[in-house]
Amino acid sequence: MSNETCILTNIDFTILEFMRGRCRGANDPLAPILKSKIDSALVMFHTDVPGNVATLYSRVSFSVDGRHQDTRVITRNHTDLPVGMALPVTNLRGLALLGLAEGQGFSVINSEGFEERIVLEKVLYHPKTSRRENETAKDITASAPRKPVLKLIRGALNQQARLAHTDSRGFDGPGPSVRMTLQLRS
Repeated sequence: MSNETCILTNIDFTILEFMRGRCRGANDPLAPILKSKIDSALVMFHTDVPGNVATLYSRVSFSVDGRHQDTRVITRNHTDLPVGMALPVTNLRGLALLGLAEGQGFSVINSEGFEERIVLEKVLYHPKTSRRENETAKDITASAPRKPVLKLIRGALNQQARLAHTDSRGFDGPGPSVRMTLQLRS
């Protein structure tokens, strides 16, 4: 087991506590990992977790004993993603990776009784950081002053299109300033 601090979101921490409550006793292989994770956890809101920390639904690259490298998405269960892409926290390796920062490792005893050292190599996708970056980009875009432009296209080929400027709300006034008629062709 590892005694390093793991960083968990408040939701991830709650899930681990629930899992510990559902353990089948001391013989459950997840019990010692759950205890270690919960006891050493630094719990944060999902918006405060650094982007280099593995949380639920992070896509991570990891190695086992320095030789076997793999890339998976840490999930709650098996049905979240197509076969081979998910690494649920109900699996020893998935649980070991949850809360680790890049470069950190966690040792577990596998189903054959041998110790494995799982090291988080890289967080390739972090859902919380992605959401934060998207919101920041939206804030920057929304705060940038810009005047919407509406391009009017006329039916004649030789006439050039003219630009009609609108006000800051995207409207040019209370109603159409020019009457438009539709011609129906039969």
